[in-house]
Amino acid sequence: MEKSKSLGQGHARNTGIALDWDVIEKLSVNRSAVERRAGSIGGRRSVKKQWQTAWLLKAITTIDLTTLAGDDTVNRVKRLCAKAKQPVRQDVLKQLKAQDLEITTGAVCVYHLFVATAVEALKGSGIPVAAVSTGFPAGLSPLETRIAEIKASVKAGASEIDIVIERHMVLTGDWQGLYDLVALARKSCGDAHLKVILGTGDLGTLTNVAKASMVSMMAGADFIKTSTGKESVNATLPVALVMVRMIRMYLGMTGFKVGFKPAGGISDAKTALLFMMLMKEELGNEWLQPDLFRIGASSLLTDIERQLEHCATGRYAARNYQPLV
Repeated sequence: MEKSKSLGQGHARNTGIALDWDVIEKLSVNRSAVERRAGSIGGRRSVKKQWQTAWLLKAITTIDLTTLAGDDTVNRVKRLCAKAKQPVRQDVLKQLKAQDLEITTGAVCVYHLFVATAVEALKGSGIPVAAVSTGFPAGLSPLETRIAEIKASVKAGASEIDIVIERHMVLTGDWQGLYDLVALARKSCGDAHLKVILGTGDLGTLTNVAKASMVSMMAGADFIKTSTGKESVNATLPVALVMVRMIRMYLGMTGFKVGFKPAGGISDAKTALLFMMLMKEELGNEWLQPDLFRIGASSLLTDIERQLEHCATGRYAARNYQPLV
């Protein structure tokens, strides 16, 4: 049987619930307390030696290996898919005694135009293709166009859809509008899983981040995601802490497990491990699996490879020895 890393393994998919105004109106975030807690992550635990190797290999399996550049080409996407299937050199894996672990990235994320190319390149690997949709990165194209794009990406073979919300809905408190938008996107995805990008760097306050997270989950999001990677401020630990605590709150309310995806600005192994520590401490080991945790990144894999080679040989290789594409 073909292995699959698709979302939702081992737990019921979030079906969403009715918009609960009482819950939304009561949400409030103490920024100082959040920043203190976020600042303690990394100081509370240390990952060394063989444990560091294990965490770095786990990190690779959670990466949504991404290319969302204006100069993307079919050949670049094919090379990215080849890298997703073999993210670390075999000789390094052999030295780490990890050659039999079948390490791959969690997914490949591309624009709609390249979905079919990625699906074909990844055929038989079990690695899902995620498509960014709904007028990425601003989310302000006509609604019918955005919905048509979701359906077209699913038809082309995408099993995960990353949508962007209209940030003005959050800034003006239009929670019903946001709920309806996400619910419509969820319906349009069919069997594909929905990852909702909040664009947290544009939302103004952590309370807005909390409310947007909760509304998106109530509307049926399978994952909530920090950023497009195009905002001036992308994934940060304080924002991540607020979002994962909303996930925990929603789990307590409904029993549904929703995933989390930090994205944008996570370009080195040290930062990736901090986000993994946050997940372990706040939600437990289950949220370190790729069906509930993803890191949206492009250059991160290069640094993880360098760290793994150091674990294997005691030396750091130059970055050009681990070309991404």
